[in-house]
Amino acid sequence: MRAVIQRVTRAEVRSGDRLLGRIGPGLLVLVGIGLNDSAESCRRLAEKVVTLRILNDENGRMNRSIVEAGGGILCVSQFTLFGDVRRGRRPSFIAAAPPAAAEPLYDRFVEELRLLAVPQGILFQSGRFQAMMQVESVNDGPVTILLDTDRAF
Repeated sequence: MRAVIQRVTRAEVRSGDRLLGRIGPGLLVLVGIGLNDSAESCRRLAEKVVTLRILNDENGRMNRSIVEAGGGILCVSQFTLFGDVRRGRRPSFIAAAPPAAAEPLYDRFVEELRLLAVPQGILFQSGRFQAMMQVESVNDGPVTILLDTDRAF
């Protein structure tokens, strides 16, 4: 799995005219599912997202997780994170899991995040798998972190 985690002051996702999710300060998580991903990948990545210490403490230092600082998490599926542009000008997505395999894993990741976040008082919202969506966000910092479960973290 690959994820782009952005610290945001606000973010929302829409599909057409329909609002799917909106948060204030917190984390926007764009996630893509790869061919080799599993339920274990979902668990590991969800745990990493909620424990990342990328939110500011009282001294303005990146020293708090979303659980410690509070706020929201907005999760949006994005298979294009597996786009490979090393050859040619058109991205290849052969490393991305096909929708039939990716959707249950995306749903599992969303549920893992929800189970870790909501009991801690974190607002949790998500987009819709395989929908054409518009994501609007205001990056705070800017702080953007890339995670890949195929690489040790």
